[in-house]
Amino acid sequence: MPAGTLYRGREGMWSWVAHRVTGVLIFFFLFVHVLDTALVRVSPETYDETVAIYKTPLVNLMEYGLVAAVLFHALNGLRVVAVDFWSKGARYQKQMLWTVLAIWGVLMAGAFYPVLQHTLHTLFGS
Repeated sequence: MPAGTLYRGREGMWSWVAHRVTGVLIFFFLFVHVLDTALVRVSPETYDETVAIYKTPLVNLMEYGLVAAVLFHALNGLRVVAVDFWSKGARYQKQMLWTVLAIWGVLMAGAFYPVLQHTLHTLFGS
């Protein structure tokens, strides 16, 4: 690429961005989880109300998003380790990313019903 041109962002850049975004989302979840769990010592009634909110379909969809973020972050993290510590890792980083995405897609398809089972039964019945 000629000097002075804008980096167009291929697979490597998008995996870098997705890795950071999923990491921040996971951190935010953990922060909220610690706070809501701490509610049980402050006010058990408020804790019970919070847990009741977590049983709604919207929050269940957010849980599926959390599963997606954790799985991508973990699989991409293994890819990053391979790129960094395998002598041929940089050469095969694009193929490894597509492999990670394929594995992630299969795992997300397999997690669809187990994670969203409560919402599917709530919305569509048994």
